[in-house]
Amino acid sequence: MEMNASYTSFVAVGDSFTEGMSDLLPDGSYRGWADLLAGRLATRTPDFRYANLAVRGKLIGQIVDEQVAAAAAMQADVVTLVGGLNDTLRPKCDMGRVRGLLEEAVEKLRPSCDRLVLMRSPGRNGPVMERFRPRMEELFGFVDELGARHNALVVDLYGSEVLADQRMWDVDRLHLTADGHRRVAEAVWQTLGLAAEDDWQALLPPAVRPGWAARRAGDLRFARTHLGPWIGRRLTGRSSGDGRPAKRPELLPYEPPVD
Repeated sequence: MEMNASYTSFVAVGDSFTEGMSDLLPDGSYRGWADLLAGRLATRTPDFRYANLAVRGKLIGQIVDEQVAAAAAMQADVVTLVGGLNDTLRPKCDMGRVRGLLEEAVEKLRPSCDRLVLMRSPGRNGPVMERFRPRMEELFGFVDELGARHNALVVDLYGSEVLADQRMWDVDRLHLTADGHRRVAEAVWQTLGLAAEDDWQALLPPAVRPGWAARRAGDLRFARTHLGPWIGRRLTGRSSGDGRPAKRPELLPYEPPVD
């Protein structure tokens, strides 16, 4: 791939990972890796345009129905598609249907852009995620197949040791911290053929493991504040994104957020 390639527009498609949770800004909004990537691309190209259609909690069927056609119509230079992981975390998941919808999304998006970027989402540890890991790895294997068949780029975040570090995850244990989002932006930047500005896989210093009592107290707070509501939504078919509009629905000149 050409190094230091020039891109004039970028559309992001997906769920909470691409919306930017939990990279919180002072005004209460979320930034995230896609905004960071757009900001960096905008410094290279006058009148750079950016849209982010992602909405938290969306399943792959909703992404196909609500985001893919709109993204394809924008004819952007770069499109990122990250979806399907929320499906794997549901109590019942038809992986055949997930694979079919993901391929449908790729088939619609790939002809519309110069670069389609797919991702193997970052890994996370813990007993809740272990239950769903076989589905997740099946999904990521299929992402690799799609990338090879459709000449799409694949960013392997799942294989990154540092992104599996619990310090890269917010207190909800579902979304990356600001540093995690920054590293994902750098990973996509490099995958697009742009000169590395940082080592996004650099490991953190050794962690000081908290004592047993502190760990148990943290687990109880997590279960009460985050895990319980999350399980409730999964069991009832509700989503944190119900009724929420796209983050940045139009392909417009990029404007940086107010820090």
